[in-house]
Amino acid sequence: MTEKFDVVIIGAGISGLYQLHKLRKLGLSVRVYEAGDGVGGTWYWNRYPGARFDSESYSYQYAFSQELLDEWNWSEHFAAQPETLRYVNFVADKLDLRRDVRFSTYIAGASFDEKTKRWTVRTETGELAESKFLITAIGPLSVPTMPNIEGVDDFNGDAFHTGYWPQHDVKFEGRRVAVIGTGATGVQLIQEVAKTAGTLTVFQRNPNWCAPLHNSPIDDVEQPAIHARYAEVFELCRNSHGAFMHTSDTRNALDLSKDERDAVYEKLYGEPGFGIWMGNFRDLFVDEQANATLSEFVANKIRERVDNPAVAEKLIPTNHGFGLRRVPMETNYYEVYNQDNVRLIDLGETPIERINATGIQTSEENLPFDMIIYATGFDAVVGGFNRLDIRGVNGQTLNDKWARGPRTHLGMQVSGFPNLFTLVGPHNAASFCNIPRCIEQNVEWVSDLVAYMTSRGLETVDATVEAEDEWTEHVYQSADRMLLTKVDSWFNGINSNIPGRQERNFLLYAGGAPAYRERCDAVATSGYSGMTFE
Repeated sequence: MTEKFDVVIIGAGISGLYQLHKLRKLGLSVRVYEAGDGVGGTWYWNRYPGARFDSESYSYQYAFSQELLDEWNWSEHFAAQPETLRYVNFVADKLDLRRDVRFSTYIAGASFDEKTKRWTVRTETGELAESKFLITAIGPLSVPTMPNIEGVDDFNGDAFHTGYWPQHDVKFEGRRVAVIGTGATGVQLIQEVAKTAGTLTVFQRNPNWCAPLHNSPIDDVEQPAIHARYAEVFELCRNSHGAFMHTSDTRNALDLSKDERDAVYEKLYGEPGFGIWMGNFRDLFVDEQANATLSEFVANKIRERVDNPAVAEKLIPTNHGFGLRRVPMETNYYEVYNQDNVRLIDLGETPIERINATGIQTSEENLPFDMIIYATGFDAVVGGFNRLDIRGVNGQTLNDKWARGPRTHLGMQVSGFPNLFTLVGPHNAASFCNIPRCIEQNVEWVSDLVAYMTSRGLETVDATVEAEDEWTEHVYQSADRMLLTKVDSWFNGINSNIPGRQERNFLLYAGGAPAYRERCDAVATSGYSGMTFE
């Protein structure tokens, strides 16, 4: 039997839940399919020790409901995963969202019927659902990738990927632990494992620039002051480039003396959050000489914090400047390498040859381990779409259409796939943003469009090829002058863990959240130009 709904949403994370809430308000019938057995998305799956916000807790929550804001108190300025998951569950309970979510259900694909103008969605177990609208809320970092290392399945000890961390407690005390990967996830994890592991061996392919998080508890005195500032916080986020609580310095780094620049860098390095990345001089990410001044400043900080000069140099990136990849925020990460129980192995010098039953064989030695943890990242932004068989007009698959890189309209529509909306999809500001702030914009824009169609009796909406081409070209032009497009990273679709994924395709929208919102609003106020309705 095929169940019928007005809307099917894939994913019950932060975006899927808010989309469900908004569509219910329109009186529509909605079914959400979620692979996990609970809500939370990213915060459901990523339970590894050390997982936490990099943006201030009170800027990360939903802003649409004053009641939710009033009833929830964050315990830390940058909350850890367990608290964040409790928050999402609090929202789901408060708004009674679970009754429209089908948990533990993987979606295999969906196809659009041009005669009925409806989507048929099928689960991996063969269940079918039919809907007028199909909305993906699958998240930009939802498909973990394993490294291309021989023998991964041969290891007899405990092995985990951070993106599929078990729900039971994992103990490191007295154990020989290997962590492969030093990206944002690896940095957070390594700090925690090092506290109790008998030995910790970190396998690093490429070092990343990291900066101090400076987290702290929120006490009873500070709590009401934070609540009183919510309107100010959200307005600040609304007007900042990345929707964080950090606005860029309007000056150019190269217009100042070294002492003046370093004074700014020192201040930002000592402050909480992403200010060192998002609140810095405006030329740092478009001018290599300017960027080099910040990179050298942070490199010297690493040298100051790591006792062994040789180890310090291994932790300083040489293939990209500060901020040109995702910047991990840390708490005593570099000090970990001063501990007697921690060893760093540079895979550029000593590569892994294979994983065997007892541990890891490098080019120099066989290392025994009790546990191997893979902090090897995700098939970012497009990965969730790649594993879905989504078919639009004339049976064209989304994978075929995006074979040479994504093409979208506003990062939320794809020409030839009517009534499909991709929340936080490729070329969307939400994939390069303090994500709940941009999620709310995405969801509200889609909801307004659905309301527009419903009130006028319109059956389908599709982006024109011309609008899609124009937006895709705008995405690339907006990013062209930025140094981050010249660096190999998931921003650019590069993933060495995926065979053939070496072609550069910029996956984000780098023009900034305010500019993106203005473009979306302009499309809506013009009567949804660039779209065709039936």
